[in-house]
Amino acid sequence: MSDLLATARKKDSYSAHDIEVLEGLEPVRRRPGMYIGGTDEAAMHHLVAEVIDNAMDEAVAGYATRIELELADNNTVTVRDNGRGIPIDNHPKFPGKSALEVILTTLHSGGKFSSKVYETSGGLHGVGISVVNALSEELTVEVARDKQLYVQTYSRGAPQGKLKPAGAVNRRGTTIIFRPDVEIFGERIKFKPATLFRMARSKAYLFRGVEIRWSCDPALIKGEDTTPVEAVLHFPGGLADYLTTSLEGRNTLTPQLFSGMADLPEGKGKVEWAVAWPDDGEGFCHSYCNTIPTPQGGTHESGMRSALLRGLRAYGDMIGNRRTASVTGDEAFGDATVLLSLFIREPQFQGQTKDRLATAEATRLVDQVVKDHFDHWLTADPVSSKALLDQLIFKAEERARLSQAKDMARKTATRKLRLPGKLADCTQNSAEGTEIFLVEGDSAGGSAKQARNRDTQAILPLRGKILNVASASTDKLRGNQELADLIQALGCGLGSAFDVNKLRYERVIIMTDADVDGAHIASLLMTFFYRETPGLINAGRLFLAQPPLYRISQGDKTVYARDDAHKDELLESVFSGRGKVEISRFKGLGEMMPAQLRETTMHPRSRSLLRVVVASPGSEDGLAEIKATEELVESLMGRKAELRFQFIQENARFVRDVDI
Repeated sequence: MSDLLATARKKDSYSAHDIEVLEGLEPVRRRPGMYIGGTDEAAMHHLVAEVIDNAMDEAVAGYATRIELELADNNTVTVRDNGRGIPIDNHPKFPGKSALEVILTTLHSGGKFSSKVYETSGGLHGVGISVVNALSEELTVEVARDKQLYVQTYSRGAPQGKLKPAGAVNRRGTTIIFRPDVEIFGERIKFKPATLFRMARSKAYLFRGVEIRWSCDPALIKGEDTTPVEAVLHFPGGLADYLTTSLEGRNTLTPQLFSGMADLPEGKGKVEWAVAWPDDGEGFCHSYCNTIPTPQGGTHESGMRSALLRGLRAYGDMIGNRRTASVTGDEAFGDATVLLSLFIREPQFQGQTKDRLATAEATRLVDQVVKDHFDHWLTADPVSSKALLDQLIFKAEERARLSQAKDMARKTATRKLRLPGKLADCTQNSAEGTEIFLVEGDSAGGSAKQARNRDTQAILPLRGKILNVASASTDKLRGNQELADLIQALGCGLGSAFDVNKLRYERVIIMTDADVDGAHIASLLMTFFYRETPGLINAGRLFLAQPPLYRISQGDKTVYARDDAHKDELLESVFSGRGKVEISRFKGLGEMMPAQLRETTMHPRSRSLLRVVVASPGSEDGLAEIKATEELVESLMGRKAELRFQFIQENARFVRDVDI
């Protein structure tokens, strides 16, 4: 009791001595998630993006023409450019320190806070390279300026000596060599050659004036990885080349892409775009600002959407087609494949990872510039433009009829029905033998679309974690777009309007990542079906896919493991002989090759499915089980947090291994 009182008094003695002031790069090491979004594999790859972005800023500014990206087998990355080189003279505000050391050890330092050095740049906050330095076990910087080489080494953000001259050289530019800190990211996470190569290739597409030279240790290319060991990436056609490659093997509604590049008004930057409309209706949008990917879109995407929609409607008015008014942004933009790259001064992003552009005027600028070019493109080929407009009008009217009549009849062979959301539907007319996979995110959706059987398997990507219907109001449920798309795709209605005979597929399969987040998403989906469409479960039509967590290889033998226990079992039974055993863990479905996803999770002959069931109410035991299930759902998923806390207290002692 006396110990408890002493502890309580100690807590009550809260004073100025308890206030910490983190200096230098210590905030980055304490809270890396604030700067790179976490400490997982994606966050570690973001370190490379920060360094490449600095080199790309030199290229976009016209001072560099070549960037080299090299991955060594000890998880060390080298990024080299032939730009001006980071300044090495002493900084006026920090006597005795070079500008290079200030940039690498001080947050919010750099030459991109104004347009004096860079008119447009991806680095804006002055934290990118210093964050990389703080989170690296070792970082070496080499600067070649005025035919002299200078070198300085750092460890976990701290300089290991002064900047020193290292001899004469006949080149210029900056070289950053770093290895992420295992204290931050752990020993298991490694850089993936395929991810870094895609990053380098996308940068080369985004700025046609740069040449990116890629190389990696051959020992890092394993299994089905087709990443080249060496490559020179240079694309004079820019985004048009990129989109042409992406659409290889797919038919489009117009023979020519709508692509171009133009300066923004008032000298505020420039914009480049490439757009096509595939006849299968499976569109996407990849957008960038100052070569930085913006996967969550933003104001530049809004401007492109507006430009395409206004251009199509204006062209329809010009040719006297009054039905053009029915075309919406879903047809003009949502059904298109769009690549958009904006270069603008002092852009505003949401967060340090810059996933979404927030610059308000970008909408107006992109809309104004692209709309003018789109008008000329449409009038230059009246035959193709009319065919495009007719098809988009048909899709818009079909979508409107479905919304009004709620008619979920399967699409016919002659007219394709474009359902809401990002549904990639199957081609078979009847529901018998068909199935729809509900997957998390566009990345997993892209892999699943390539792995599926188009005749009988449909894919519906869901954006993140869906609404928890156990704790949401009816109005919130009805207004949720993700659930509205899911309901419309299934076609069987909700609650009292549910009719299993109207279900458009024989099986509904929840396919999420084999980790904690995937299990959470699966539980939210099962809660939705349990509460809103219990007849779907009672009819035995709801399933859980079983994707593998590990890939185990030994020589020409490859086996997949569902979880840690299954992995250990296989290691003892299947891989007990001689030879090196390689074990790779899948971060998610989006990281799997389509062939692997098909073989392990989607092909009916080789996959495993779990049927979701609830006890039958035909007996007292069945009624008791149903009541227990209802109470468990309410405890874990309902609005009362105290019930969840009670459940954790009562069951925590049973936990053995926790995946964090």
